[in-house]
Amino acid sequence: MTDFTTSTAPADVVRRQYLASANRDLEALRATLAPDVEWTEMAGFPLAGTYRTPDGVMERLGADWADWTAHDDVYVADGENVVVLARYTAVNKATGRPIDVRVAHHFIVRAGQIVRFEQFVDTAKVRDAMLA
Repeated sequence: MTDFTTSTAPADVVRRQYLASANRDLEALRATLAPDVEWTEMAGFPLAGTYRTPDGVMERLGADWADWTAHDDVYVADGENVVVLARYTAVNKATGRPIDVRVAHHFIVRAGQIVRFEQFVDTAKVRDAMLA
């Protein structure tokens, strides 16, 4: 049995990314990302856009949301493609309003690193939690 902590299998790399995020371990999270990762947050999401560096996105989420967690539920893997059905939970720091929203994440993993990420989420629910 392969140890997922050292495996380069795409689903294992993505599992390490979720675990690092849940543990607020930015160093371990960045270790799963290629230096030129293409990280896309959905249009309408507070951090909407495409980022081309492993830095920045997680820190910005932490600035606006308390206890931001992506709960990974179901993995569907096909070669270098990994789709994860998950949910976000957090509390907006400015309003005190919580979210609990379903999401889908699409990852592309090559040579043991995430090279591409795309988020799909109900942005209206996230925005509603941000409104005072």
